[in-house]
Amino acid sequence: MHPRPTMSDVARTAGVSLKTVSRVVNGEPVRAETAATVHEAIRELGFRRNEAARTLRSRERSRMVGLVIKDLANPFYSAIARGVEEVLRARNVLVIAGSSDEDPERERELSLLLCERRVDGLLIVPTGEAHRYLLPELDVGMHVVFIDRPPGDIEADLVLLDNVGGARSAVEHLAARGHRRIAMVGDDMAIFTARERWRGFCDALAAAGCPVDETLVRVGTHDAETAERVVHELLALADPPTGIFAGNNRIAAGAVRALADMGAPAELVSFDDLELADLLSVRVSAVSYDPADLGRRAAELLCRRLDGDTAPPQRIVLPTTLVDRLPLGVAA
Repeated sequence: MHPRPTMSDVARTAGVSLKTVSRVVNGEPVRAETAATVHEAIRELGFRRNEAARTLRSRERSRMVGLVIKDLANPFYSAIARGVEEVLRARNVLVIAGSSDEDPERERELSLLLCERRVDGLLIVPTGEAHRYLLPELDVGMHVVFIDRPPGDIEADLVLLDNVGGARSAVEHLAARGHRRIAMVGDDMAIFTARERWRGFCDALAAAGCPVDETLVRVGTHDAETAERVVHELLALADPPTGIFAGNNRIAAGAVRALADMGAPAELVSFDDLELADLLSVRVSAVSYDPADLGRRAAELLCRRLDGDTAPPQRIVLPTTLVDRLPLGVAA
């Protein structure tokens, strides 16, 4: 059985905004040519409005909030989701969550589908950098808070980590331990967090009087297997790094395997802590934080908006902490 067509489907078929479709469906004035295009799409798709749901929505809030997240199976994102739930459960609000799978089009589809279901607000960990598709929803009162990365094209509430400061503290730690050949293994530089951590890396090297050595920089590393191979390559250089900054926990996991495999003395600092890091044969200092707090703070901000807060969009930056773990055999 084919899924029931939605207003988002009509908007895509007609090449208009969701708001325009809503106006046509509700009998509000629009240009005659536009209305004809929308009605043709409605006939083509067999769209039918859910009058019962529409009547219910007009009387009261849905007491539902949508959460669009990159990958609920990833511990980082599942912790964010747990933080969101902690706050909203206390307000008797249901969280409807979906994974975008790092696909901007999937993110857009999920967000608009949740809007169509008339959730009271949206929490989004963005994958893409184009979010003007949300403007019609914002215009009619939808509240949206972005988490971990900023939106593109629009102004909206945002909760994120101090990526620059955290990366800077990691490299400062290595420099203070006497390292001068410091490598960075980072994610795709198209990603906001990767760019910010690169900026913190460069800032700390400059402050320590160490120029950036491009032979020690590897970016575009997206998983542990690639990170393991990349760190092997770095350690095999004629003049290898003595300190390594890993841009996230996936990269750090691969780096730990490479260091253990080669028995290399290089010291490792990760942005993101690793489970049981203090028990690993390769000790990993870490830029640490509570990812659930990102979810909690975002949900609290959304609740304030739903309660009537009309202040300009806020940008909340959460601090990080450096967890210093000396290499095995090194006295404190």
